Amino acid sequence: MIEEREQDAAVKARHRAMWAMGDYAAVAAQVIPELGATLVRAAGVAPGMRVLDVAAGTGNAALPAARAGAEVVAGDLTPELLAVGRAEAEREGLTLTWEEADAEALPYADAAFDAVLSCVGVMFAPRHRAAADEVLRVCRPGGTIGLVNWTPEGFVGQLFAAMRPYAPPPPPGAQPPPLWGDENHVRELFGDRVDALTLGRDVVVVDRFATPGQFRDFFATHYGPTVAVYRANAGDPERTAGLDRALTELAARHLDGGVMRWEYLLVTARRA
Repeated sequence: MIEEREQDAAVKARHRAMWAMGDYAAVAAQVIPELGATLVRAAGVAPGMRVLDVAAGTGNAALPAARAGAEVVAGDLTPELLAVGRAEAEREGLTLTWEEADAEALPYADAAFDAVLSCVGVMFAPRHRAAADEVLRVCRPGGTIGLVNWTPEGFVGQLFAAMRPYAPPPPPGAQPPPLWGDENHVRELFGDRVDALTLGRDVVVVDRFATPGQFRDFFATHYGPTVAVYRANAGDPERTAGLDRALTELAARHLDGGVMRWEYLLVTARRA
């Protein structure tokens, strides 16, 4: 048991360090700035609701939920990301609670929130069942669960597939993040613990990158998972060149006239 706890702590430490690499705030603000607001609208967030943003990062969903008048808690494993979100909230004059929180062991009471949201966040917790159980546990009966998850078939799912041959092996028991974008996987995770489950695919239009090389360079320096893979191969020029090619070719397949369309799964449900 002690060994398992130590292994889990080590996994979480690596996860925290990965997301602190680069500049995720730039990715959120420059590449997917409206995705959190899309989730907040779909979840029907309204003034006075108590809302938790799980794996909140810099506040993709937390900030628009606060703008909608909700009482918001933003929890994330990485304090560096929370600090960026907190500073933005202060600039806007918004009041939120920013707390370190592990999506697989949320530090909140049962049924504490009217809505539990996550915008491309909880999908990166390594143990999907544990994270889903926690999302359900802290949502009150009749409350709303709302998620945006990248799909396996979409651009970001394919990005992780392209990086996989160059990445260190995942920890035992970890599941691929884009599985959260598969409808059957979400149904299996939530089961009969939710009703009014709605699953719909859509795309976010990304016009940030004029060339495949611009995408590769931006993600290699800003997006934590990509930064981590490049660092893991820094001592091997051949593998680094292979990773360069993989990301450039991926972007070339998806870039059309300076525009990309990144597919995501929008999930809304009512806690049974």
